[in-house]
Amino acid sequence: MRRVVVSGGGVFCALGVEWGGILAKLRLCRNAVCRMEAWDSYEGIHTRLAAPIYEALPEYPRKQTRGMGRVALLALAATESALRKAGLEEAPLLRNGRCGVAYGSSLGSVPPLMDFYRLLVEGNSAAMSATTYIKAMPHTCAANLEVYYGLTGRLMSTNTACTSGSMAIGYAYEAIRHGQQELMLAGGAEELSLADVAVFDTLFATSTRNEAPEQTPAAYDRGRDGLVVGEGAGTLVLEEYNHAVARGAHIYAEVVGFGTNTDGAHITQPNRATMQRALWLALEDAGLSPEAIGYINTHGTATGVGDIAESHATREVFRRPVAVSTLKNYIGHTLGACGAIEAWLTINMLNEGWFAPNINLRELDTACAELDYLTGTGRAMEVEYVMSNNFAFGGINTSLVFKRPR
Repeated sequence: MRRVVVSGGGVFCALGVEWGGILAKLRLCRNAVCRMEAWDSYEGIHTRLAAPIYEALPEYPRKQTRGMGRVALLALAATESALRKAGLEEAPLLRNGRCGVAYGSSLGSVPPLMDFYRLLVEGNSAAMSATTYIKAMPHTCAANLEVYYGLTGRLMSTNTACTSGSMAIGYAYEAIRHGQQELMLAGGAEELSLADVAVFDTLFATSTRNEAPEQTPAAYDRGRDGLVVGEGAGTLVLEEYNHAVARGAHIYAEVVGFGTNTDGAHITQPNRATMQRALWLALEDAGLSPEAIGYINTHGTATGVGDIAESHATREVFRRPVAVSTLKNYIGHTLGACGAIEAWLTINMLNEGWFAPNINLRELDTACAELDYLTGTGRAMEVEYVMSNNFAFGGINTSLVFKRPR
């Protein structure tokens, strides 16, 4: 089997774009959640909280982006940053058929979807254009990235809700490992939409701590009251090891394990047994024992059922209080983007030798399993392997294992 490394990465999220700035904000132990005053006009929506991106997107040539809604533009911004770090902005090898893209989101862009609804509800097609569907289609991110960069390799659209980004990384890793591709752009994106918020709000899964946004979400805390939706995008450049070495690429991490499975039961309720199995699949793929993992970036949504199930699945696999924390307490739940954003930030924490704490965790819920929940100002640790886990509606489980480069 061929080795697969991360030779670049980029994010666009509520904490920022570049690792240095994001790290500074993580060390402050403050989140990017705010109250959305504009949502006050919507009846029946209980939460007013979100983690939006206020930083302006880069400007791109109109001709090349006219089929992109905000979700695809976020994906492009993260990918541009990733390729710059990989030294591949203008590389011909992106277009030689040996580079593909694996990318996903929960939905396409929502505003163009509204144009279809106007046609069906109001009988008026005036708002529709030749690019309406392109912006709204489920695979808008993957397809637009492929066209923008002239990629002629494989395309995988991983529209699996909250595992979209991690699934993309895992499938891209397998494509390189088994020789189908030399390079893959892999990740996920999500634009902030009240439609996404309403999905969780109708399930009473959103936080309603509307007057104290800095205190929520609070994964694993006894007083947590639900998740907060965020937005953003994350992209990893995955590359075959010898290919990366031959061109002198900087290696940020090695992808050594990927596990994925499905619950085969309830479409929204997590299943401890199959979550646990996904973690084992990643460890087995990496050829590692649980003792090798020094830190786990958890899914950590701050929902009662989810936190409890995930913590117990983790404990059953590791049989010790392994160090864990969630980044969703900082940037909210970025849905289709979370697996990719969290993977890139976890890789950077691995190389930094410092791991962010679970902010807003004041009193651990005793129903959660015994793990080493990082608190305070975070922790300096030199570890060789880290794991990043995500779980999605549909009963979809993913686990990724990264190794620190030598």
